[in-house]
Amino acid sequence: MSTQQAIDASPSGDASVRDVVNAHTPFRYDRLILWVALGALLANFGWIVANNENFEWPVVGRYFFDPTVMQGLYVSLGLTVVAMVLGIALGLVLAVARMSTDRLASTLSAWFIWFFRGTPLLVQLIFWYNLSTLFPVLSISIPFGPTLASWDTNSVITPMTAAIAGLALNEAAYMAEIIRGGLLSVDRGQSETAEAFGMTRARALWRVIIPQAMRSIVPPTGNQLISMIKATSLVSVIAMADLLYSVQSIYNRTFEIIPMLMVAVIWYLLITSILNVGQGYIERYYSRGDRRTGKDGPAEKPTNTTMAEEATH
Repeated sequence: MSTQQAIDASPSGDASVRDVVNAHTPFRYDRLILWVALGALLANFGWIVANNENFEWPVVGRYFFDPTVMQGLYVSLGLTVVAMVLGIALGLVLAVARMSTDRLASTLSAWFIWFFRGTPLLVQLIFWYNLSTLFPVLSISIPFGPTLASWDTNSVITPMTAAIAGLALNEAAYMAEIIRGGLLSVDRGQSETAEAFGMTRARALWRVIIPQAMRSIVPPTGNQLISMIKATSLVSVIAMADLLYSVQSIYNRTFEIIPMLMVAVIWYLLITSILNVGQGYIERYYSRGDRRTGKDGPAEKPTNTTMAEEATH
């Protein structure tokens, strides 16, 4: 249908209404005014903060790379890496057990997730740190039989081991549900096709199911990693020399509370900003198969048979 025919076919015959070829979105002056007002407010707030002497910015600059602060930063990053690795590994086992047809494995996994997700992380850390109050001696023994080996609890549960145990077990409970959700997002036909090609359930899980589930697992895992960075600040209550504990030790000596807290805040913001950028790259990598283009149309999704064939090679 030509443009003139489209105009004549319209009830009003108004060419300005039917001229879709030259149509354009009108400029939003109200949106521009809103952006200018918001920018002015943010600039004014930044000016007030920058010129507020109570923040003591020279003190912030002097202690930003202080050896004590940097040591605490390394501890926080180390705890994050170790706790996330252990949490993801244990979370994967719990997720598979939760989806298992074995009633015992599924029940034990559900109880673990229920307990560690249902109690505050701070309380868990305090319990781990004070475990010697409940069990002065840790031992390996035959049930109702002799003791094979024993250790003093205080020598085993140090602030470091208490922090790792508390953070990792708590993270495992959340990661188990994240991974389970990702596994459930994969079409059931994928595993059935993989088994039809002679793959064992374990191999189908590692070669077919998990790679496709990563698209749903990565974004929430990135959020958990960022949350873990901030959660490490809780270990300061058990005398673990993390970033927050380090700045506290300094302002307890110098009484410069606000500037030292600003040092910790800026470091946390820098780390989480870097992680946000990395998470964005990883999400785009795993979502590249879902991208759509205006010229080529929707991206072709691999069939169940194709995925299983690729996994067998």
